[in-house]
Amino acid sequence: MSLLSSFTKKSKLNATIKQTAQARKSEGSTADGLFKAAYQGYADILLDDPLRAETLYNWGFALFHQAQTKTGDEAAKLFQDAIDRFAFCQLINPDYLGAAINSGVAYMDYARLKKAMPHDRLYELAKQQFERANAIQAATASYNLACIYGLRGDKEACLKALESSRSRATLPDVADILSDPDMAGVKEQEWFLAFIEVLSKKPEPEVEEKKIDPTASKWRVVERKVDVEDDEPEPEAAEEVAVEAAATEEEAK
Repeated sequence: MSLLSSFTKKSKLNATIKQTAQARKSEGSTADGLFKAAYQGYADILLDDPLRAETLYNWGFALFHQAQTKTGDEAAKLFQDAIDRFAFCQLINPDYLGAAINSGVAYMDYARLKKAMPHDRLYELAKQQFERANAIQAATASYNLACIYGLRGDKEACLKALESSRSRATLPDVADILSDPDMAGVKEQEWFLAFIEVLSKKPEPEVEEKKIDPTASKWRVVERKVDVEDDEPEPEAAEEVAVEAAATEEEAK
């Protein structure tokens, strides 16, 4: 593929990612129309190889977010479509961290939609994706694994995963952990209370300011935010936390 063609594809991908962001801010038929147009954009880009993995990831990301706005069979189909895109992405790039984590999160949301039991195949598939993410980058999905073990009432595995997440500073805030419905079955147990007590008493050590890792836990879903400059043919896409925080905006400035 020529350099000009590559620039064109990258520009189209950036525009389609922005279209997905606009769809997420819209509602009803307007949102559905924007999502559908974005999917066509992603499909068009797939005609060439260089951006295929990134395109599949962002396509899955869009499907995942649309699924969260739906219910019943419609939501189930969208979750499965998102999972399929993440799977294709990982076939092209086995080390695509965002695809592994978001695939696991999609499986968990799908399982909740289906009211599946904690040992259901959907939760097991989510567990496999989180383990894959940890193999790519240590402990990035350890808290996600702790949630699955918490649902299953597996004390030893849950505590081990929580400690792993703490050791790599990928734990959510204490308040988020305590309010997490996945931890409802263990949060009154002595070992869990002791773990939380340690977290509450021991302040996190100060570290050098660095880029926030958007894959730190299930509370942060990976997305690509693109700032397009008119005179730049190939703007860089930066991964950031899905929930737009004021601190992140200041950092971007």
